[in-house]
Order: sequence, then C-alpha cells, then structure tokens
Amino acid sequence: MRIVVVGGGVVALASAYRLAKAGCEVVVLEARTAGSAATHGNAAKIALAESGPVPAPGVILQGLRWMLKPDSPLYVKPSVAPDFIKFMLTMARHCNARDFRFGLETHLRLASDANDLLDEYTKDGIEFEMHKAGVLLAFETRERYEEHCGSLQIFEGFGMHPTHLDSDGVQETEPALNHRIKHGLFFADDRQLEPDSLTRALVKRCEELGVQIRENTKVGRFLRRGSTVTGVVTDTGEQIDGDALLLAAGVWSGPLSKELGAPMPIRPGKGYSVDYSPAPITLNTSLTLEDARVAVTPLDGMIRLAGTMEFGGFEESVNQTRVAAIQRAAAENFDGWDNPPGAAAPWAGLRPMTPDGLPIVGKFGNLDNAYIASGHGMLGLTLAPGTAEIITETIVNHRVPEIATSISPNRFLSRRALRRA
Repeated sequence: MRIVVVGGGVVALASAYRLAKAGCEVVVLEARTAGSAATHGNAAKIALAESGPVPAPGVILQGLRWMLKPDSPLYVKPSVAPDFIKFMLTMARHCNARDFRFGLETHLRLASDANDLLDEYTKDGIEFEMHKAGVLLAFETRERYEEHCGSLQIFEGFGMHPTHLDSDGVQETEPALNHRIKHGLFFADDRQLEPDSLTRALVKRCEELGVQIRENTKVGRFLRRGSTVTGVVTDTGEQIDGDALLLAAGVWSGPLSKELGAPMPIRPGKGYSVDYSPAPITLNTSLTLEDARVAVTPLDGMIRLAGTMEFGGFEESVNQTRVAAIQRAAAENFDGWDNPPGAAAPWAGLRPMTPDGLPIVGKFGNLDNAYIASGHGMLGLTLAPGTAEIITETIVNHRVPEIATSISPNRFLSRRALRRA
C-alpha cells in the first residue's frame, strides 16, 4: 500500500515512520523543510502534567479581560471573518467543566504510552536528545495553584501523583526560583525533548526504511475519483499517486481539508519561544511559571522559554511586546536572570488549534481512503507517538482504536456530507 503523507512535522514524521515499519510504501510531502514549523519552536517537552485542553472554565472571560493587554498570555486578535467568529463561538461553548474534564481525560489517554513509545524509538536506533527531569508547575498565587489542584483527581486516575510543595519545598526542588513562587506541583514523569534532534532522527530512520521525504514540495490540488483520493498534484504540476492519503500538515491542514471537501475547523494559535545558549542559569528541572503561562525548559547547553497563545490569522511575524513578556517572566521569577547574553532571535509559530481543544485523528467519513492527523494544539510532541499508533492501526489494519472515536474528524462533518459518503 502506498501512502501519501502531506506534512513534515513531528506528527507526520512519526506517522510515516510507523506506517513504514508496518510495511507501507510512504511518500512525505513537506512544503518547507521537515520539522521547521510548529514542531521547531515548541516548549520542547512531553507535557503530561499540562495536557488540559485550551477551552477551559473561565478562559473566555479571562481572554476578554486581556483583550486590551498586548503582552497578556492569551490574546484574541479581533476579526469579523465568519470562520473566525464561528471558531471562537464554538470554543466558548466548550469552556465548561464537563468538556474540560473530557478533554483532559482524552489527552491523557492519548499520551499514556508516549514515554514507552519514545523508549521504543531509541531502541530502534532513533537517536535524539531526551531528558527525564520531570516538571515543576510553579505558582505565584494560591488561586492559580488551587485552580490546578481541582483537576488532580483526573491525573491521579492515570497514575500521576504529583508532589505538593510549599515555598520551602519549591526552593529545595528548584533553588534558582526566587521568593515570588509560593506553591508548586512536581510531576516526575514529564520529559524534555529537543524537537529538531527528534525530527532529524525520524527523517533519517524513515529514509532508512525506504520513505521518500520530499521537502519544499507544496500540494497544488488533490486528485479524486468519486469519494476516493487517487493522489496529489504539486504546485509544479508533478502528479504523485497513492492508495491512501494522510493529511498531517499542522495548521495548514485546515485549508487543505477544504480542498478535499471535508473542511476541518483548524485555526492558528500563535506561540513564541526564545532560546538562550549558553544557559544563563543552572536548573534542576523543567518548569512552567503558571501565572505567566511561560514554560522554561533546560536542554543540552541551553534554556528555552516558550509561551503565549495568540488567536488571529496565518501570519508568522514576531511581536516583540509578547516576546518581552516571556523574557520578563523569567527575570521576575529567577535569581540571577538579568538580561542574560546568548539569546537567539525570537521564534513565532502557528499551532493547529481546534474549537473543542482536541486533535482530529482518523478517517474522513465522506472519503474512502483519506485520513487526517492534526489539531494537536500545544501538545504535538506529547501526542505524536500515540497519534502515529492510531493512524497506523486505522490505515493498515482497518481497525479504529476505541480512544479514536472521540477525536474522529466526523464530529466536524455535516450529516449531509456523511450521508453522501
């Protein structure tokens, strides 16, 4: 079976790897270079402790409060575009306790084997930078700490029992933090990954398995015969045939799904990151400054700061005000962080967001042989291994895992489209 995979981020590459291991012939088409979009600049971690969906109780109200603050952790750029308004209204309907709990449970189920699968990658010769330092969720305010504690019962149901820390415990766990941090939750199972090293290693292993990886190759249009996708035509006019199509192009899966006749509500949520090399301070663990919503990830010889969520259009320009807010959070919470040298050029990238906060993974109900793996939001690294397993099982064995029913693309297809299939 020949599979055409559109996209070259971590979800696409992990899926291509698993499909090739299952005996498929795979062609990967990436419009840029593999791993250069949202995968490249993310928070660089397997974020089990931070797997809650973006739509959560109070998010819309908080977003409205922050609308006039250009440096706020969450910013919604006003737009009258019908698709944007529909997306935000649908997200607002999911900002309730019941949907948040369902979303968190779903993410934790999808990520439950992530660490084991990554260990299997290394056993198969996929060499990448990975650390097992856990994560400290650091809270300035008791209000934010108690808000997070409200969902701990769900984590505990998945065997995740964090250590509760007072200010002394926080200092003992991470001496680099200053007195502003009053409370902490330490999750031991979270890991850190340098994403470029993972994508390079996946590309190498995929090619060893016979996968064709075509970078700088844009999809111009899809070829169809009724409800069957027979291939793609690139923007240069080259025709690439396949027995099945996997759309895993991150945020660009939204526009491409429209071309397939199966429109998915995937919109960009811009995030930012800044790398410091050499590392300006020494950290014992990865951590997240929860009140500022800034992730701080130590890697080999460097520290990455990442954060913010900006809902708007598809432009990828860097807003220096938002970058400054991320840097200020580090300066305010770490002793010895005083405009340190070594900062790389800030990065901004578009995360693929969905209105219910859950990824979209599975077969399009109105097409015979087209599949999607996108909409992972801020959890691309965390959910990529599990997503690849679902996609492989679905395509190769024509068996849909039970967990996949809640993240099927069919939840966004109209009844009329499904009836036509």
